[in-house]
Amino acid sequence: MLMLLGGETVFFGGLVAAFLQLRLSADVWPPPFQPRLPVGLTAVNTLVLLLSSYTLVRAVRAIRRGDQRGLVAWLGRTALLGALFLTVQGVEWVRLVRFGLTVASGVYGATFYTLIGVHGAHVLGAVGWLTLVLAAAARGRYTRHSHVSLSSCAMYWHFVVALWPILYLLVYIA
Repeated sequence: MLMLLGGETVFFGGLVAAFLQLRLSADVWPPPFQPRLPVGLTAVNTLVLLLSSYTLVRAVRAIRRGDQRGLVAWLGRTALLGALFLTVQGVEWVRLVRFGLTVASGVYGATFYTLIGVHGAHVLGAVGWLTLVLAAAARGRYTRHSHVSLSSCAMYWHFVVALWPILYLLVYIA
């Protein structure tokens, strides 16, 4: 898992470096006549994603105490919060496309959808993984002493969650 997270860090580092290069070399950012990004809604959505990290911590703590029901309940909350984050992101994207911000609308649109889209794809994959872990937890697969796949999933989830505030600040605020 550490090797995967190291690779993901390099991958996102490259995307952020490319974004910053394009952003800092532009005379005006965002370009004129481009829709403004939904900063407020995305701030609330950021809190949703951060809360999901907390619920996953609670899930891991539950299984470490041998609390199967707590594990399932907290994992379910985590998966729902992740799905809510993705839903809000999807709604934002639909609105932005309707307002004219597309991948083809220039560097601004292309970098936005690439950076935020790649993160969204990672969240989608992580929600899928959480769902599989939740199903296994509901069948009683994890114990106080045996929950490595849950811990691996949690590491990945926390990485994806920790990455989001950085992207939010760079893309939506700066």
